[in-house]
Formats: sequence, C-alpha cells, structure tokens
Amino acid sequence: MSQVNACLKRTFIIFNILFAIIGAAILILALVSQVFTNVNGGENLEGRTAGLIALYVVGSVTVVIAVLGAYGAHRESKVCLILFLVCMIFGCVMTLRTGIPAAIARAELPDMLESQFRKLLPLDRAQPAEKRMAENLQTQLHCCGLFSYEDWEENIPDSCVCSEEAELEGKCQTVSYEVLMLARTSVYTKTCFPIILHFVALVTDVMIGVVFTLAALALLGMVLSTAIIVMMRYPNVRAIVLPVPTIFTTPPPKYQELHNPPHY
Repeated sequence: MSQVNACLKRTFIIFNILFAIIGAAILILALVSQVFTNVNGGENLEGRTAGLIALYVVGSVTVVIAVLGAYGAHRESKVCLILFLVCMIFGCVMTLRTGIPAAIARAELPDMLESQFRKLLPLDRAQPAEKRMAENLQTQLHCCGLFSYEDWEENIPDSCVCSEEAELEGKCQTVSYEVLMLARTSVYTKTCFPIILHFVALVTDVMIGVVFTLAALALLGMVLSTAIIVMMRYPNVRAIVLPVPTIFTTPPPKYQELHNPPHY
C-alpha cells in the first residue's frame, strides 16, 4: 500500500514535469543562441561562449533534477527525494544570492551604462570594432550617435543619413559640418543610447524575473518533497480530529419533545 497521499504525489509529479519543460526551454534557447551566433559569423564568440555554456549547464541540471524528483515520487524512493530536496535547497540559495544583488544593482544600470558608453567617445576615433558596432546599431535602429550626432564630430557616417521615407515622417534633422568645405546633411533625430538602454533594461528585468521565479519554484519543490518524505518517514501518522464543542452542536428538533415528553 502506498505511504504517500495520491493527490500530493500527482501534484509533485506534475510540478516536476513543468520543471523539466522549463529546463528544456532553457536548452532550446541556448541552441537557438548558438545557431544565431554561427549565422552571424561568430563575432565576439569568446564573450558569448560563457553565456552559452551557462545556459546548457542550467538547462541540463534542471531536467536531471526534475527527472530525479518525478522518479522518486513515482517509486516512493526516499533517497531520490532527499537528493531532490538538497538540490532544491541549493538552487533556492543560489538563485536568491544571484537575484537579490541584481535587483539592487538594477537602479544603477542607466548611470553605469552611460559611463561605459561615454568612454567610446568620440566615435570617429574609436577602435575599428567599436565603430563597426556603432554603425550597425545606427543602421538597424535608425538612430545617429550614442548621445548626439556630434559624437562623430565632423565625420558623420552614411548610417546616420536619413532615408527619404524617414524624412517624410519627420524623423530627421538637418545639420551642418565642415570637411574641407561647408556641407549639410540630414541625419536621424533619435540617438542610440536611449534605445540601447531600453532593451538592456528590458532584458535585465526579464532575467531578474526568471531568477526569482526559479527561486519560488525551488521553494515550492522543497515544501512538496519535504511533505512526501515526512509521510514516508511516519506512515502511521493520521490527521488529528478536534472534538467539536457542545455549544456548536445542533439542538434536538422540537418534535422529539412531543414523542418523549419530559417527566415531572
């Protein structure tokens, strides 16, 4: 006879199935990121390798832990459930250790990014890789300069120049600069830094949300696995039924007094 409540066991197995799906999603994200990096020529691959390895490791470990928990609940294996509980405790501590400092540092993100990007100025005298990155951003985001078109000084690149459609939509401004002679051109009004900051902040918020979600799931896994282990450790424990006070009991119906009149 099973020592664990059937409803609790099913809930725990469903929890681990969802946990395994999350791990598989992380692995798919890592695979898609790797394919995207290879398609783009593998630029800055050294900086992305650590992130890809971390995604593969986290996804694989999540799937393994989920399988361990589901197997332990199905077979009522105390060893597997204890290992699962230890992994949940470790995972909860690690995610909170990562998420809490990240949430605190989130408020300093705009100032930190601005100080880092201002080190690249002027863009015209930046490193070739940094100039190429800035021009790619300007082409994709339809912006000019990080903080102003003056970031390029007098050598405004073609990626800043507005298209005819953008001019008709009022997204451009006319500027004058001197390169051997006075010249005028129309460049994008938007600057790139606010757009970059928006996307970086969005990604950061999503990552913080994912970290705290994983922490909550780990905490839930701790509670469920602990309940199952306790049931297996003390199989004879039954729920305690509290006696109902007499004042809350329903009085006998009045018709009983007719059949059983009081004796004087």
